[in-house]
Amino acid sequence: MSTSDTTPLLEVEGLVVRYGKRLAPAVDDVSFTIARGQTVGLIGESGSGKTTIGRAILGLVPVDSGRIVFDGRDITRAGAAERRALRGDLRAVFQDPYSSLNPRSPIGRTVAEPLRVAGLARSAREGRVRDVLASVGLPAEAAQRYPREFSGGQRQRIAIARALVTDPRLVVCDEAVSALDLSTQAQVLNLLADPRAGADLGYLFIAHDMAVVEFLAQHVVVLYRGRVVEQGATADVIRAPRDPYTRALMAASPVPDPDEQARRRDTWRALRAEAKATA
Repeated sequence: MSTSDTTPLLEVEGLVVRYGKRLAPAVDDVSFTIARGQTVGLIGESGSGKTTIGRAILGLVPVDSGRIVFDGRDITRAGAAERRALRGDLRAVFQDPYSSLNPRSPIGRTVAEPLRVAGLARSAREGRVRDVLASVGLPAEAAQRYPREFSGGQRQRIAIARALVTDPRLVVCDEAVSALDLSTQAQVLNLLADPRAGADLGYLFIAHDMAVVEFLAQHVVVLYRGRVVEQGATADVIRAPRDPYTRALMAASPVPDPDEQARRRDTWRALRAEAKATA
């Protein structure tokens, strides 16, 4: 359902989300765009509103005000039928892959489910499942195995395969690598960054670790208490962060040297206090 190559893949304009009329907004006047083929990193601590933004884009929480435009189409208040039509184009990968995999179902059936719902013939589904499992580094026979037979990293590969099986336009990754050990995390990040996934495929990559976002995203949006405090090209924000909260997030990124980690921890505490004072 592509419109024009110059039209952003996703536009979020003045987004406001509340979980109660008398409560402060969980997301307050947030705006950003994702171009076709671009990865945008959405970064902030727990409670910053980043997961709520992802859920609003996916239609999982209602929007109080603002707009969400996907491929030129306003989906802010899309109904159930319209959301079903979007399932192939708008996909998600969540933090805990095991909770989203049916333990009683072979992973081939789980990965193929979106294709079955779309009405694809069984033979075509099986071929597509083989191809997408191969693309995430899993053998064809993995389709007959159950989630318990895979490691955490392999389960996340399965979750990515299920997200990519419909050739989507946009994938929302919500803390998709935060529960993985560093070596497995690197493997999954390389998989997500693989250009073979599709030149027009865009990602919204939600994370709390600036180092992870730096590796994957071309553009970064920094959230604090539901509001955008800084955004721009990732390289520019990393090189010269303007907001103390952004600098605090950078200081919070783990490093292997314990002495450097201790210095970073002290820096993080000082910058975090400054961010609170200026918020």
